[in-house]
Amino acid sequence: MRSYVVGGAVRDELLGLPVRDRDWVVVGATPEEMLAAGFRPVGKDFPVFLHPDTNEEYALARTERKSGPGYKGFSFHAAPDVTLEQDLQRRDLTVNAMARDEYGEIIDPFGGRRDLAARVLRHVSPAFAEDPLRILRVARFSARFDEFSVAPETMGLMRDIVAAGEVEHLVAERVWQEIARGLMETHPQRMFAVLCESGALARLLPELDVLPADGRNALDAGLARAVARDAPLEARWAVALHRLDGDTARAVSERLKAPNEARDLALMLAREAASLRCALSVAETALNLLARCDALRRPERFSALLAAAHDCHPDFDPTPWRDALAAAQGVDAGAIATACADKREIPQRVREARIAAIAAGQSPAQGEWGRRS
Repeated sequence: MRSYVVGGAVRDELLGLPVRDRDWVVVGATPEEMLAAGFRPVGKDFPVFLHPDTNEEYALARTERKSGPGYKGFSFHAAPDVTLEQDLQRRDLTVNAMARDEYGEIIDPFGGRRDLAARVLRHVSPAFAEDPLRILRVARFSARFDEFSVAPETMGLMRDIVAAGEVEHLVAERVWQEIARGLMETHPQRMFAVLCESGALARLLPELDVLPADGRNALDAGLARAVARDAPLEARWAVALHRLDGDTARAVSERLKAPNEARDLALMLAREAASLRCALSVAETALNLLARCDALRRPERFSALLAAAHDCHPDFDPTPWRDALAAAQGVDAGAIATACADKREIPQRVREARIAAIAAGQSPAQGEWGRRS
């Protein structure tokens, strides 16, 4: 029984990058031997175990065979006679198909080091075309390693996967998981570019695929600004959808089963972007927008909305809207309620007070809310 570090840990080590997690492959062992050595089983579809001391994942060497459509349509074979090379051959890209033994020697049967040097993402074998999820993985790696190109023959296989209708078998949760991870990389716009080139964007996110050139450029620039400020996932998702209308942004988010925070921020940005950028002169209109965004109860989300709007439109100044919200928040609704003889009038009296407070901070010369001194 021998254990090898495999995959991303080896790749990142060779690139001189920090190693986030280490995955191991065990050759020549049975599940019973792993249990006897103190490993804890966690795998459902194939034997994966947690090390008793480090909690790192150790998987028995295995092969796989296509047995049905989609990324779930595989049968696995894990046995002591499966070799390390056979296990590495089932992986997606050559740069992810390397291993390191206990002596530090790199095992590289498919040219991963060569492709690292050439900055190329290349598939290991024709079996790459059997798993549609690999399109999203290549797109995500392109977002992480922006200096890498996709090998032409690999892009050809990706287009073949799309043409065969395989991406239609991907479940929404897995699509979102890969897109979310890609959005959090340093160049998420490259993920969408690779998906577009392969034809997968038209199947998975047709709403973005039909954007005109200026819309795609705006998306790319907005994502770059979001990355520069280390924006959270929900902000990056909102920026990605900001050229859509509100109903479409919500529908896309729900189709992919995006988290509620991401869905809601995307909806608000798509719906309110134009209104936020207007130099408003009517305090009541400002309060109406604050109410639509539930800004008084959720000021942190409204702040996230303003930041995302600035990502999309760098000429947008969020200060007037922060001032308007602060003015509305400064109204003592409790005092108004106490002083109001007819309790039915409380909501209207509070609303009127908030409008007056916003107007009091307004600069008539500019027709908008200015920075307070």
